[in-house]
Amino acid sequence: MVEKIKTIVCIYLIAINIILLAVMGMDKLKAIRHKWRIPEKTLFLLCIAGGSVGGNLGMYLFHHKLRKSAFKTGFPIILAVHLIVALFAVIRLRGG
Repeated sequence: MVEKIKTIVCIYLIAINIILLAVMGMDKLKAIRHKWRIPEKTLFLLCIAGGSVGGNLGMYLFHHKLRKSAFKTGFPIILAVHLIVALFAVIRLRGG
């Protein structure tokens, strides 16, 4: 049962990170073309929902939202929290 949960969590995390990376790319393209933009709240919600790696990667890969301090500090802080939670989960699952 634990292995099945680990697999589901891994698939979810891979998917949400790919989604946020793609959304960051789409939003950058929309910004260049002066089109309707994806709300910043949506970007943060996807990041908080587990997409922090994809969000940070998208920020630097697409040079998107780097001037906004909320993103420049917020996304890395969310990533740090996710990494700490993951570390504690791994320790806990190993029986430590």
